[in-house]
Amino acid sequence: MTGMSTKSRGGVVLTVCQVLAASLSVGCRGTLELAPSDHEVVLARQLLDAPNPAKPGPHPVLTLFYGGGQDRNRPEYRDSVTLVTDPVDASKLVDLADEATRHRKYWGFGPDSFPVNGRVWYPEGTGPFPLVLVVHGNHNPRDFSDPGYGYLGELLASRGFILASVDENFINGSSIGNDVRGWMLLKHLEAWRDFNSDPGSPFRGKVDLGKIALMGHSRGGEAVGVAGAFNRLRHYPDDASLTFDFDFDIRSLVAIAPVDGQYLPADQRTRVRDVNYLVLHGSHDGDVTSFHGIRLWKRVDFVDGSPRFKSAVYVYRANHGQWNTVWGRHDSGPRSARILDLRGLLAPEEQREFGKLYISAFLEATLKGDERYLPMFRDHRVVGGWLPPTMYVTRFQDSTFRILADFDEDIDVTTGTEPGVRLRGDSLSTWREGDLKLRSRNRTSTPQSQFNQAVWLGWNNRIEGAEEGELGAPTSYSLELPEPLARSWELGPGSTLDFALTALDEEPAPREREAGEQEGPESAQRAAGDRRSSRRPERKDEEDPDEPKEPVDLTVELMDGDGRAAEVRLSRYGPVRRPLEMKILRRRDLEDDRFDSLSEMLLQSYSIPLEDFVAVTPELDLSSLATVRFVFDVTEAGTVVLDELGFSNLDPAFLEVRIP
Repeated sequence: MTGMSTKSRGGVVLTVCQVLAASLSVGCRGTLELAPSDHEVVLARQLLDAPNPAKPGPHPVLTLFYGGGQDRNRPEYRDSVTLVTDPVDASKLVDLADEATRHRKYWGFGPDSFPVNGRVWYPEGTGPFPLVLVVHGNHNPRDFSDPGYGYLGELLASRGFILASVDENFINGSSIGNDVRGWMLLKHLEAWRDFNSDPGSPFRGKVDLGKIALMGHSRGGEAVGVAGAFNRLRHYPDDASLTFDFDFDIRSLVAIAPVDGQYLPADQRTRVRDVNYLVLHGSHDGDVTSFHGIRLWKRVDFVDGSPRFKSAVYVYRANHGQWNTVWGRHDSGPRSARILDLRGLLAPEEQREFGKLYISAFLEATLKGDERYLPMFRDHRVVGGWLPPTMYVTRFQDSTFRILADFDEDIDVTTGTEPGVRLRGDSLSTWREGDLKLRSRNRTSTPQSQFNQAVWLGWNNRIEGAEEGELGAPTSYSLELPEPLARSWELGPGSTLDFALTALDEEPAPREREAGEQEGPESAQRAAGDRRSSRRPERKDEEDPDEPKEPVDLTVELMDGDGRAAEVRLSRYGPVRRPLEMKILRRRDLEDDRFDSLSEMLLQSYSIPLEDFVAVTPELDLSSLATVRFVFDVTEAGTVVLDELGFSNLDPAFLEVRIP
C-alpha cells in the first residue's frame, strides 16, 4: 500500500500489520517509527481456531425479489417479483407536508401505501435458516441503495443465513424520520412470517423466526434500534392511536456508521434491551462525522439474565460510504474529491472485508451459537491475521457485567455507583469527572455529547526542582469495596475485572515534594520501591517533537481483606492508545471550523481475568477482595480517562483464546 512503509529503530523493523496492536498511535501516511517495547503484538499471527467467517460457506446461493409488483421506477420490483406483498399504511407516522405532491409524482404512491420491497439472497436447502434484514440510510433516492449490500448477501447466504436488503429508497430525500424506517423493518418481518407459512412460498418452513437479526447503515443504523424498541411496545410513542403487535424474536442488532437522536420517541433517546448489539464506525467518516453509535451502545441494557453481549469497533481510515458498494467514497456527494481528503482511506475491498469478518462472526455467534468467534469481540487482536492493516478501538460488555463505578450517578468524586464503593486518589495532579464529548455535532442540532460521564486522572511522578532522575512515590487511583461485595457477587478465578480507558496527550507539570519525601534520587528510589522503579523507562533529556510519544502504561493491582496484593501490567491486555488523529477535509481551516478536535474521545475496553492475579499471588483471596487500584508507576507522567469499572463472570468461551 502506498504511504505505508516502515523504518527500523533500535534494531526493530515492523510492518503495518505488526504495528496494528502496538502501543503507539500513528498516522496512516509517511513513515511509521516505533520504539520497541515488551508488549508489542504481531498481528500477523492468527490465534482463533475457527474458519475465517469472511470466507464463503458451503451453501449454493439463490436470489429473488419480493414486492408490490407495480413499482414505476424499479423494474425488479415490478417485473421480477416472486412473492407479491401488500402495501402498508404509514400515514400516522408520516407528515410530508409540502413534499407530498412531489413525492407522489415521482414514486406514484404516498405514505398510505408504502411498498414492502426487498431483494433476497438465500441458501439452497431445506432450512430453517436464520433471517437477517438490512436497511440502507439516506442517499440520493434515485441512486438506489438496496443493491449495495450484495457482498453481504452472497456471503451470509453461502453460510446458511437468509439476507433481505430492504428497499426504503422512497423515504430518502424527504423529511420522513427514522421511526418510519424502523417501523418498516417490522412490517417486513410480518411479510416474512407470511412467507414462512404460505404453502405456495419458496420459503415455506425455511425461515427460522426464532433467530432474527436486523442490520442498518447510517440512518438505517438508528432505525434498527428504533425497531428493537418498537418491537416490545403496544403503541406508537408519538400517537398512541396507532397500535403495535409485533413481538418478533429479534436476537441481534447491527448498526453500521449509525446516526443517533434524529428520532426522539416521547422526546427521549431510544433504549434497547435484551438484544446482542454490534456497532461499527470509521474514523474518516465524512457524513456521520462522530461516533454516534457509541451512545446507543451505552443504552443497550441487559435485564432478563440471558447470556448476551454488545461490541463496538472503531476502524481507523474507514469512511461512511464504502460499507455500501453503491455509495462508495463520496461521503459528501459528487464533489467529495474537492472537499474530502480521500488519500488515506482504506481501500473499499479492505473496508468491506472487515465488515464481512465482524458481521458474519457476530451472526454466527448470536444466531447460530458458534462460540468459537466470541473471543474476537473481547479482543480483536486474536483475529489479527484476518484484519485489514489499520488500527482499531473496541468496546465490549456482556450481560454478566456488574458496575462498581460509571460516574453517572452523582457529582461526588469519592463515591462509586454500587452502594458502599469508595473512590480514592493519591497524589494525582488531575482528578475530575465529566462528560465525554464527540468531536462534532455532525451538522445537526444533536448535542455534542456521548451522554456518558467518566473520570480524568493525571499524574506526574517527577518532583518540581528535583535532580534529574529523581521521582516521587507513584500516584494511584483506588476503588475500595464494601466487605461483603466480592462474596455476594461470587467473584472467583473465572471472573474478569472490566473497565474502559484511553490515554491523552496531556501531561501535568511536575508535582511539589510531599511531606516526608526527602531530597535526592536515593530517597525517591526507596519511596517508589525497587521493583517498580526498575520498570520505569529511561527519561529523555530533550523531547523531539517528531518522535512518537512514549507509550502510556500502568499497573493494575488487587488487594484482599488481609492485605495480600497482586498486580499485572495493563499493556498485556491491549494497547493503551492515545486518541487517533484524523484529518478528513482537504483544507485545514475548514477542518478547524467544523470539528472541535482532530480526534474522537473513545475508550478501549479491557477485561482482565482474575485468575491472572491469582497466578501472581496464589494466596490472594478473591472472595474478600477489598481494593482495586490503578498505579501510575510505569509512565512518569500522563493523563488517562477511565470509565465503566466493574466485574463480569464471562462465558469461558470469551476467554478461550487470549494473547500470550
